[in-house]
Amino acid sequence: MAVIRLIRHGQASFGLKNYDQLSDLGVQQSRVLGESLKDRAGEVDLVICGAMQRHAQTAEATLSAMGLELDQRVDERWNEFDHEEVIVRQKPAYRSKTLMVADLARKGDPRHQFQLLFDDALARWTAGLHNDEYSESWTEFVERARAGLAALEGEGGAKNVLVFTSGGPVSAVAAALLGLGPDGWMRLNRTCANCSETKIVSGRSGTSLVTWNAHSWFDGDRELLSYR
Repeated sequence: MAVIRLIRHGQASFGLKNYDQLSDLGVQQSRVLGESLKDRAGEVDLVICGAMQRHAQTAEATLSAMGLELDQRVDERWNEFDHEEVIVRQKPAYRSKTLMVADLARKGDPRHQFQLLFDDALARWTAGLHNDEYSESWTEFVERARAGLAALEGEGGAKNVLVFTSGGPVSAVAAALLGLGPDGWMRLNRTCANCSETKIVSGRSGTSLVTWNAHSWFDGDRELLSYR
């Protein structure tokens, strides 16, 4: 039996030019997660990372806190979908991030306004009516994430695996195991916390979702909890 822990990256740099890097809070979250894993994860024998900078940075800080020096195998199947493209297809004018930021600020709470925009953009993407406009359709994205999990199910020698990835793939895998469609994926994705753990068990009887979006290691300090 293999235990596969899907770790969503720490808080990235929302609102900055380069989103794909951890904020100071994201680094702190990763270290707190690592301290928690050190006491309960057991002997890790395989570490997988998506190819994004925030995945590698989360892995580095987490493993360091665990006192582990392990090689990381990069697997692009665990990359996030292109959220910037999804937004632009919903609202082409937002190719200009400056315009988007100004518009969101003008409407009130920028984070809330962004979530409304993002939800609409995701609904358009997942509906499958405009697949030719996207570099990766919703269906292709889900198939990619599921292929990443299938590859781990086939790892005969790996019994305790850490996967550092993003909320989209974590939610896609969880939704597939729960038999949920696009709407279910969107609900899961919206609530997936930074540096949360989703645990999957794979064995002879199949693959099961054991824990979704666990983040109790932040209970002592709610300021560590974030979702973007």
